[in-house]
Amino acid sequence: METTIKQQQQKPHIVIFPSPAMGHLIPLSEFAKRLVLTHNFSVTFIIPNFGFPIKSQKSFLDSSMPKTIQVLYLPPPPPLADVPSDADPSFFVITAMTRAVPALRDSLKLLTESTRLVALIVDVVGTDSFEVAREFNLLRYIFVPLCAMSLSLLLHLPKLDEGAQAHGYSDYKDIPDPIKIPGCIPIRGTQFVDMLQNRNTHTYKLFIYHTKRYNLADGIIVNSFLELESGAFNAFADDGEDGSGKKPPIYPIGPLLQTRPISGNDDDVECLRWLDEQPRGSVLFASFGSSGTLSQEQLTELALGLEMSEQRFIWVVRSPAKDGASGVHYNAQSINKDDDPFDFLPKGFMERTRRGGLGLLVRSWAPQIQILSHGSTGGFLSHCGWNSILESLVNGVPLIAWPLFGEQEMHTEMLTKQFKIAFRPNKNEEDGLVGREEIAKLVRDLILGEGGKPLRQKARELKEAAATATSAHGSSARSLVQVIQIWKNHETVML
Repeated sequence: METTIKQQQQKPHIVIFPSPAMGHLIPLSEFAKRLVLTHNFSVTFIIPNFGFPIKSQKSFLDSSMPKTIQVLYLPPPPPLADVPSDADPSFFVITAMTRAVPALRDSLKLLTESTRLVALIVDVVGTDSFEVAREFNLLRYIFVPLCAMSLSLLLHLPKLDEGAQAHGYSDYKDIPDPIKIPGCIPIRGTQFVDMLQNRNTHTYKLFIYHTKRYNLADGIIVNSFLELESGAFNAFADDGEDGSGKKPPIYPIGPLLQTRPISGNDDDVECLRWLDEQPRGSVLFASFGSSGTLSQEQLTELALGLEMSEQRFIWVVRSPAKDGASGVHYNAQSINKDDDPFDFLPKGFMERTRRGGLGLLVRSWAPQIQILSHGSTGGFLSHCGWNSILESLVNGVPLIAWPLFGEQEMHTEMLTKQFKIAFRPNKNEEDGLVGREEIAKLVRDLILGEGGKPLRQKARELKEAAATATSAHGSSARSLVQVIQIWKNHETVML
């Protein structure tokens, strides 16, 4: 009895069990900080071991987490000898998360001895941990670091799978008509995230398995906001009418943005100092995130297009991929990390742009949050990862959408046709590249042209909507309070 009384007097404790993707860890870490610093919770991250180094993720968590947030790293899982030889890395990661569940159970048992543990938050492919959460009488939540449209697609995927099977389609890209997703604009199968396009892959089957288990959750938390994706969020409330079955409560609590301070190194300081000297709204920021790169041919066209636009720019330059693709995912085989990205730029480009004060080039990484929030930034050429989109929206910056992989094709469709705050470049039919003339035209239009005027206006409107959603009585703030109250009122069970 004494232990129970002592436990009830403690702060409610939340455990987060994430996948290793940086695009997932960043909003989860911000969510954890908000719980601890604003709502008087305690939080532990339990990180699965995938049998390979996750140095960047560990470095991020160690440097960005307050000391009040505990980070535990699980031991390696049993060898994954039964993983199919043709499985992609996503299949390996999802399987490793499932194999980590016994180690997760051991960690939860230890935490129950010293904390008032009330809820387990998992990633979109972490539902195999729900049985363990039930053993400890923990509430089970899924955190979706994606847009509501992505969640709608995942919830509807089993129904879409049945339809594709009935019509004999093994691959969604073979379906000729746009595919309807509840509450969202229709998209083509070619715009599905790569791992969900082919119904016969091992990874696709794992996603079907996990999405069918979403109804086991006590709630789903989404890093988006009601005013941005009202159609999708309203469709979630129609239990079963879309054919996807009854859904748990869904809570939009975004936008959650990274609050990591500027590093203070010379390159970061130079970026902001250079921006301070530019006219308001005059600079295009060009960056493809932490894992996007271009071919040598496309890199050259982008450089010359930026120069031809005669608009100011900051460009985060990354060494080109070796495989010749116009846009690929960053991986160890495609890029030599010892290369200097500037060595791949067109001859004389650096000297011409520096001499004219036109642009600032940065190697591999720049303080994106600070750049997008700076008054001199007037546009963002982006790969359209969801975190980057939210950072752009919050700061009222219109975009040139340049998707490379993953769900970025779907995001681009939203940005151009639903939100209407982005241009999309047209590719040449002959070589599949975006030509320098096209780039120059879109940059000029986005920054100061009449064609970009509606985009700039819409960006300002969405900036206000995002600020309203996260204000004290806004939709996202109210949604978060609902979850907080459920967690604080939950009675835990000591084993």
